[in-house]
Amino acid sequence: MQTELTTAREAAQAAGNILLNYYQADYEIRDKGFLNPVTSADYASNRYLEECLRDSFPSYGWLSEETADTHDRLSRERVWVVDPLDGTKEFIEGVPQFVVSIALVENSRPVLGVLHNPVSGETFTATEGNGANLNGKPITVSKVERLEDAVILNSRSETKRGLWKPYKPYFRSLKAVGSVAYKLGLAAAGQADMFATLRPKNEWDVCAGHIILKEAGAELRVLNGQEHGYNNKRVVIKPGLVGGNPILTQAFLKLYNSRRSR
Repeated sequence: MQTELTTAREAAQAAGNILLNYYQADYEIRDKGFLNPVTSADYASNRYLEECLRDSFPSYGWLSEETADTHDRLSRERVWVVDPLDGTKEFIEGVPQFVVSIALVENSRPVLGVLHNPVSGETFTATEGNGANLNGKPITVSKVERLEDAVILNSRSETKRGLWKPYKPYFRSLKAVGSVAYKLGLAAAGQADMFATLRPKNEWDVCAGHIILKEAGAELRVLNGQEHGYNNKRVVIKPGLVGGNPILTQAFLKLYNSRRSR
C-alpha cells in the first residue's frame, strides 16, 4: 500500500498546484445542478488525477465526481474514489477551505485516504492499520466526551439555511467550514471535536476523510447509525453523517433521533 500512498499523495499535491493556478484568477464556472457549480479548475485537476492514478494502476476502478460514471468499477476489487476539488463553492468565493480528495477502496472498505489543501499546505494521509498523519506527523481525534463541551464542524451552506440553529444550545460552539472532506481532516487532527452534516453527501465527498478519521481513532456514521460501505451503484449517502470519537458520535446520533421524533 506504500506505493499507492506515495502516488496518491504526490498526485494530490500536484493537482493542488493546478488548482492554485486558477485560484483567485479567471476561469469558467457553470452549474451542474441546483447550487452545484463546477469550474474549469475542477476539470483540470480531474484530468491530471485520472491520467496519473489510472496509468499507474490500470487494474483499479475509477469513481470521480467529474468523470462520467461507468459501472465496470463495480466488478473491481480496488477502486479509486476521487473528488478533484471538494469545496468548489469556497474555491469560487476565495475561501481557502477546499481540498483535493483521493481514496482507495478495497471490497467496499476505504483503505487509503489523502486530503490536500493547496492554500494552507495541509496534507492529511492514512492507510488502513497504520494510523493517520498531517504533513507526516501522527494525528489523533479529540477525546472530549460531552456534546456540551464539543466544538462541532458543520456546513457553511447548512448554517446559512438555518438547519443548525436548533442544535446550537447543545454544543460549546458550532464552527462552519467549507468542504466536507476538509472538515473530516480537521476533525481527525483534533482541530475540532467532531463533524456532522445534516444533508446527503456523495461517496467521493467523504471516502478519503472516512479512513483518515478512522485511523485517527474515530468513527464515521450515517445518521441512521450505520457505517457506510463504498463503491455502490448509487453513490449518494442519506440522510447525512456524523464523525468523531465513538462517545461523541453516539451522543449526537441520540440527539439527532430525539429531535426527529418530536
